[in-house]
Amino acid sequence: MKDINKEKRRIRERHKKRIRKKIIGTAERPRLTVYRSLKNITAQLIDDENNRTLLTVTSLSKEVKSNLKNEKGKIEISRIVGKMLAEKARKMKFEKVSFDRSGYKYHGRVKALAEGAREGGLIF
Repeated sequence: MKDINKEKRRIRERHKKRIRKKIIGTAERPRLTVYRSLKNITAQLIDDENNRTLLTVTSLSKEVKSNLKNEKGKIEISRIVGKMLAEKARKMKFEKVSFDRSGYKYHGRVKALAEGAREGGLIF
């Protein structure tokens, strides 16, 4: 019998490849990609043409943790990470991004991060 976690990981990787064929980040419109672990969430803006990561915000960073003192739950933390990413992206003069959910369902923490980024002013 196959290990269920290996099977889930394989399916997510297959979805991720299918999504990445269609979504490409440029210098004008970077790709907003999400990584979700059991406890934390990370969002990055990536320029695929130049193979550069332009910006990274994670729930582990000090500036995000300072805003988390009153928040409870991983969904609220994800929303704050999305807002912080949007603020930093707007300072770097990015308004439009391409959203890459990295094979995760658009639900829960991934959806909260996307909504937080939209609240912060990003368009996708």
